Amino acid sequence: METHVLLLQIALILISARVFAEIATRLNFPSIIGELCAGIILGPTVFGLIEPSVAIKLLAEIGIILLLFEVGLETDLERLVRAGRRATTVAIFSFVIPFILGFGMCYYVFDLSVLVSLFVGGTLTATSIGVTVRILSDLGRQSSHEGQVVLGAAVVDDVLGVFLLAVLYEFSVSGSVSLYNAGKIIFLVSLFFILAPIAAKLISRLLKRYQHVSDIPGIIPITLISLVLSFAALAHLMGAPELLGGFAAGIALSRRFFLPFGVVMKTDPDFTEKLHREIRPIIQLFTPIFFVMVGLSLDLSAIDWSSGFIWMFSLSLAVIAIAGKLAGAFFVREPTHSRIAIGMAMVPRGEIGLIFAELGRVSGIFTNAVYAGMVIVIAYTTLFSPFWIKAYYRRFGHLFDKAEK
Repeated sequence: METHVLLLQIALILISARVFAEIATRLNFPSIIGELCAGIILGPTVFGLIEPSVAIKLLAEIGIILLLFEVGLETDLERLVRAGRRATTVAIFSFVIPFILGFGMCYYVFDLSVLVSLFVGGTLTATSIGVTVRILSDLGRQSSHEGQVVLGAAVVDDVLGVFLLAVLYEFSVSGSVSLYNAGKIIFLVSLFFILAPIAAKLISRLLKRYQHVSDIPGIIPITLISLVLSFAALAHLMGAPELLGGFAAGIALSRRFFLPFGVVMKTDPDFTEKLHREIRPIIQLFTPIFFVMVGLSLDLSAIDWSSGFIWMFSLSLAVIAIAGKLAGAFFVREPTHSRIAIGMAMVPRGEIGLIFAELGRVSGIFTNAVYAGMVIVIAYTTLFSPFWIKAYYRRFGHLFDKAEK
């Protein structure tokens, strides 16, 4: 591909992602829905203007690594301690139930392979912290009791999801399900999570001390990007997805990092905020490319929409995706109205679900029809969650107000 063509394609991706994201947010939809639509319109589904090249795929890969870095950076591990046992209980059951139901539905009802069924179940375990936080913030419930439980549970959900993603990645590479490989990858990922924070924290301390020495601007974003990409490469060498490195780096530099060396390495919230502020524009530049890439990779025109499979598959999994998260919330001792609110807030899949689905597609595990079905489920749970949660609080808000008095 000629250079000028590639440059025009990148420019078109960035502009269209921004325009459609703006439209989506003005309609009270998550911005990733707009970016996904931009990719669908630019890709083979509608106009076929852009075919993903190696360069665009690389930019998308950097985007998702940086997105997971931001997720890790914004993860408040202290929130998990405050929410306590309730958040952990919700997280575990909201993780396990959709996984088992999704696997069982695919394997026993739709007669899909074990590997495909595992990936589908894994995709259904996800909870989007970004979407959930946005919904609770809009309702003014982020600091409420159920809001603390939901956000704490979402943190645990993300950590479990990253471990599962690493194991499924190993399965996709080996082409089979192996308990030995699963144990090995869990051990390596655990080791990575122990060692990576030490390196990240030491580098951040050096950066804080010597950031004023350089006369050339940009030392913080350059150092952080180098750190994240290095961690991503290291994660790959250890048999895990590259994006795991970004997540680990973000966790290590988060505002409330305290495990396992927090007593020795005190976190400076102001400096962490400065790191986030300086690197955020770079994340905002690269991340939309990933979601547009997802849309570009989805050829909806090649799907036989008259086939009963795509409708039965997506609708069945949508029911499981919602019911599984709601069921997970009923394992905690809370009033019924609070349980329902917690379960509903755990439903949105968002960017985390798309990461699972995209890994399944890139690995050749998902067929075009299965991948499309998963994207439909993710889009549905992400798109409509803000509406039914807001409607629920409008209808039963007096119960929450009464409980807090």
